Amino acid sequence: MEREYFFTSESVSEGHPDKVADRISDAVLDAHLALDPYAKVACETLVTANLVVIAGETFSGAGVDVEAVARKVIRDIGYDDESSAFSHRARVEVRLHAQASEIRQGVDRSGGEVGAGDQGLMFGYACTETPELMPLPIMLAHNLMRRQADLRRDGRHPWILPDGKSQVTARYIGDRPVSVETVVLSTQHTPDFCGRRLEDAVIEEIIKPVIPEGIRSGNIRYHVNPTGSFTEGGPATDTGVTGRKIIVDTYGGSCPHGGGAFSGKDPTKVDRSGAYAARYIAKNIISAGIAEKCIVQISFAIGVSKPTSLWVNLCGTGTVDEKTLESIIPGVFPVTPKAILETLQLRRPIYSKTSAYGHFGRDDADFTWENTGRSEEILRASGAL
Repeated sequence: MEREYFFTSESVSEGHPDKVADRISDAVLDAHLALDPYAKVACETLVTANLVVIAGETFSGAGVDVEAVARKVIRDIGYDDESSAFSHRARVEVRLHAQASEIRQGVDRSGGEVGAGDQGLMFGYACTETPELMPLPIMLAHNLMRRQADLRRDGRHPWILPDGKSQVTARYIGDRPVSVETVVLSTQHTPDFCGRRLEDAVIEEIIKPVIPEGIRSGNIRYHVNPTGSFTEGGPATDTGVTGRKIIVDTYGGSCPHGGGAFSGKDPTKVDRSGAYAARYIAKNIISAGIAEKCIVQISFAIGVSKPTSLWVNLCGTGTVDEKTLESIIPGVFPVTPKAILETLQLRRPIYSKTSAYGHFGRDDADFTWENTGRSEEILRASGAL
C-alpha cells in the first residue's frame, strides 16, 4: 500500500517584517549593480518601530543614496501612513563599510577567474508536482500571498493592509499531492473590517481563486486570522531581519537547505548564485524527463573556483544513474562561480523582485535559473536520447 502523509509549507507577504528587510537589502544591492555590475555587496537590514538599520560591507565605485533607497522600498510596499509606528518616514541608520581586502582578493582571481565569495553548501530542487516543477504546497502558499497583495494594490479591497502570512497543508499518497486539506491565511486589516465579514471575504476572494476546486478536500479547513484580529502589523509590532525566511525563499521544506540566506548578497556570494545554479541543474534534469524528483547539492571553498563537491539524488525516481549525471553535469552546466555569473547573467539589478514570493518557480525572464534550455543537452550527454 502506498504511504499517505500530510506536508505543509508557508509563505509571507511583501509587507511581512522579514520581507521588508529582505527587500531593502536587495534594493540596496540593485542600486549598486545598476551603476557598477562588479560591485561587491553584503547588506543586512533590521526594521522595527520607527527604525531601519542597514549594515554590512561593500566594495564599489557607485555612489548610492542608501537611505533614499530604503525609504522608497518602504513606501512602495505600502507603509506610507506617516501617522503609524512604521512608515517611510522612519529613522534610517546606515552602517555600511568597506569589504575586507582579503575577501576581495579571493574572489577576483588572476587571469579573470572568479573565486567563490564564501564557503558553503547549496541545494537545488525540482519535481513534477506543478507546471513550475516546484512542490505544490509552497507554490499555493506563494500564490495566496500574491493574491492578497494584488487585491490590496488594485483598490478592490482597501481593508487589506501589507502584512500577511499563508500556510497550505496537502495530503500526499505515494509522494504525489492529491488534495489540499488545510489553509491558514492571516492578513493585516483595517479595524472597521473584521469578524465573519473578513473571514468570508478572505475565503471567497483570496483562497478559493487560488486553490483549484478539484484539489480541495471535501473536508478542507480554513483558518482565517486565527487570533481574531490583525490590525497591528508590520515592523511596528514585529522586528524584521534580512535572511530569516530561507525556507519560504526556496522549496517550503521539501528538500534540504544549506543554511545561507540570499537577500542583500551580490552574486559572487555562492549562497545565492550557487543555489540558483543548483536549481537550474535540477530543473533541467526534471524537464528532460529523467526523473520525477531531483535534489542537487553543490559546495564551495572561499576563493576557490571549482566546487568542492557535487551530488545528485533522484529520490528513487530516475531513469539515469546518478553517478553518471554527477560526472557529466560540469560539462553541460555552469558550476564555477564565473560560469554561473556569466551563464545566468547575474551581474544585473534583478534582485528586488526576488525578495518576496520565492526565488524559484517564477515566470519571469530575469529569473534565468528557471530556464530549461539545457534539457536536451543533459539527455544526450547521459545517453538517454
